[in-house]
Amino acid sequence: MFDVTVIGDTVIDTYIPLLEAHVTKKGEQTMISLPFGHKVPVGDAISLVAGNGANVAVGIARLGLKTALYTHVGNKDDEEFDDQIKSKLKSEKVDLRYVAETDSLPSNHNIVLTFDNERTILTHHQNWDYSLPDLEQSKCIYLTSLSESVVKTSLLADLVRFLERTGAKLVFQPGTFQIKLGIKKQSRLLSMTQLLVMNKEEAKIFLSINHEEMKTLLQELHDLGPKQVIITDGKDGSFGFDGEKYYQLGLFPAKLVEMTGAGDAYASGVTAALLQGKDLSEAMRWGTANSAGVVEEVGPQKGLLHKNKIGEVLKKEKNIVAKEL
Repeated sequence: MFDVTVIGDTVIDTYIPLLEAHVTKKGEQTMISLPFGHKVPVGDAISLVAGNGANVAVGIARLGLKTALYTHVGNKDDEEFDDQIKSKLKSEKVDLRYVAETDSLPSNHNIVLTFDNERTILTHHQNWDYSLPDLEQSKCIYLTSLSESVVKTSLLADLVRFLERTGAKLVFQPGTFQIKLGIKKQSRLLSMTQLLVMNKEEAKIFLSINHEEMKTLLQELHDLGPKQVIITDGKDGSFGFDGEKYYQLGLFPAKLVEMTGAGDAYASGVTAALLQGKDLSEAMRWGTANSAGVVEEVGPQKGLLHKNKIGEVLKKEKNIVAKEL
């Protein structure tokens, strides 16, 4: 039996540090601009295994839980990215039995432009032909970002039947397309969700509302069916609701280098804590500790904490606790 089976996409992220760029405001949107039609000097590029599915699977495995990942990789023209992804997952003790390889497509590949401690991600998702594997029993299914092509498959319907049959818990961290897909088409999944995790802007889009009142956002997401809800909000930390109490938790001290993967690190920390019997307020501390580790390194996985290390961080920051709203 697995503790967690993650369902989500993987990708190779190529990080390109910009040496010069202009940051401007266009309404409420912050924009980055580069000279059009010019050669733009950059720093040394580095390619890393990433994607919500890989980030979460590695994060949970490092925290001591037996973890598998259902994801797709490509192998068009004998590319090397598929081997890089599988090698990284194997080295992190993530079970590879559900990794599906497609010879006719390349693996997902993003370009990440970094500048002034922020990142702008140029993304592309392959249209994978998703098909739920014959999964072994798992205590928890973690569902995260998938390509738009999932709606042309039976994956989500098959997942619902798996959850009904096995009683596995569901953690749902929707990606961009799942946010866009909306509530109605995912209502059954939401009703079966133990924990729903998203950031504030995603929550507002998902609920089709503009207000900023956090308790209302948490309550409205909870009303969709999830038993517990967490909304992350950048520098303001994270907010949780367990159906009875609302919580707010600030950030742990960290030397910010780069923010890619902070949300995945947070969610994997929370999930690991809940599966080890922690309540929501303490689980939020695990998530916060894990995300603080990630932002101190380049890439979404290098700073993910191991079980012994997260214990040290939690002890060191014992005075930073979730407060009831």
